[in-house]
Amino acid sequence: MIPASASASGPSDSGHVVTAAEHAEYQRLRRAATVRHRRARRAGATVLLVLTLLLAPLALVATWVHDQVSDTDRYVRTVAPLASDPHVQQVVIDRLTDRVVAQVDVEAITAALTRTLAGNGAPPRVVDGARSLTAPLRSAVRTVVHRNVSRVVTGEAFQQAWEGANRRAHATVLTMLTGDRDGAVRAEGDTVLLDIGVVVDQVRQRLVDAGFDKAAAIPDSDRTVPLFRTAQLGRAQDAMRLLDIAGTWLPVLTLTLGALAVWAAPGHRVMVMITALGVGLTAVVLLVALVVLRRVYLDSVPPATLPPDAAAAIFDTFVRFLRASARTLLVVCLLTALAAWLYGPGRAARGARTLALRGTSAAGHALRRAGVTTGLTGHWLSAHRRWTTGVTIGAGAFALVLWNHPTVGAVTLVLLLILVVLAITAVLAAAQPARDTTDRPEHAAA
Repeated sequence: MIPASASASGPSDSGHVVTAAEHAEYQRLRRAATVRHRRARRAGATVLLVLTLLLAPLALVATWVHDQVSDTDRYVRTVAPLASDPHVQQVVIDRLTDRVVAQVDVEAITAALTRTLAGNGAPPRVVDGARSLTAPLRSAVRTVVHRNVSRVVTGEAFQQAWEGANRRAHATVLTMLTGDRDGAVRAEGDTVLLDIGVVVDQVRQRLVDAGFDKAAAIPDSDRTVPLFRTAQLGRAQDAMRLLDIAGTWLPVLTLTLGALAVWAAPGHRVMVMITALGVGLTAVVLLVALVVLRRVYLDSVPPATLPPDAAAAIFDTFVRFLRASARTLLVVCLLTALAAWLYGPGRAARGARTLALRGTSAAGHALRRAGVTTGLTGHWLSAHRRWTTGVTIGAGAFALVLWNHPTVGAVTLVLLLILVVLAITAVLAAAQPARDTTDRPEHAAA
């Protein structure tokens, strides 16, 4: 039997002696409770992981759509390259040329020329020749128009006009969708209004300057003009509000669920690897989906409507930020999984850590032999190695969170900075001065 005073592993009343059978039963119940607890944590972590993997691509797409719809500058940066794309420029040149040439009545010109020649008594051969000038004249007009349109479209002025037109159009639509009352075009209920207050003020001031003093009495009561009414405007504004919520909070929710999955799992490091690889896989799925969607889009556009090269350029331009975000997310997930693996107990991971420690220790010892020591700072860094490593990695992750639309290049830069800081702190820790052996207890005892 086991005395109660000698057993700290199970409850007992004062003076009660726990038998071996009772102790074994207590241990069995304790192990069963531990197993149930681990199973519950594993089940909860699995549910949170599944939710994270389902929401990750949705959060990425929602953020991209939100940026395109609610951020005029971001939208202009998206469509700006289209003005300088050769395939798109060729489509614009051809269509503008067709539109201008269609406004030129070549048949009327040749008919007028024929009547003029015939009325002036020109020889019949000359009159008949004038009738056959329709095709050459149309070709000449097309050549001249095409050359001038090409000069305009391929110039810098067209790119500036393209960006300005898209900026104004996007800002106008955004004003209507958000219900902002500061723009010239705004929405009230189901009516879209044009605010002509600025025009009224300018006209009134010009009339006053021209000598019409009574123009100063023009009232300010009605300064808006209804443009149109639509029952769908309210739905569009509701969709805009929903998009604003989803684009802002869905990424936060996804990140929170992922962190909770790691916290709830019995093995935190393993769950970090699983979550990172899972989210990275969803990024790959999204990239593959974009490739499939591109093929479907190109197949659905008739060549007569838009040439394949121009259609591909338009699609690639519009989704390039979404594709870049998916690639950035994939790189971040792979780096996170690699970092979690390097902290694991595997032979390769331990070998990598040992190799890095030997390198930094050798550099620190070389500095110490050269007479350069880090004093108390080195001792503190050596004693708080885990803490400094965590702070450095956390600072890098926080920098990526605060980075406005990080790219693969930004992730690479942050990774290099983290590695440099970790290497420097490790070298400084290794360059601490050697401890005085006379202060050691074993030396004093000798």
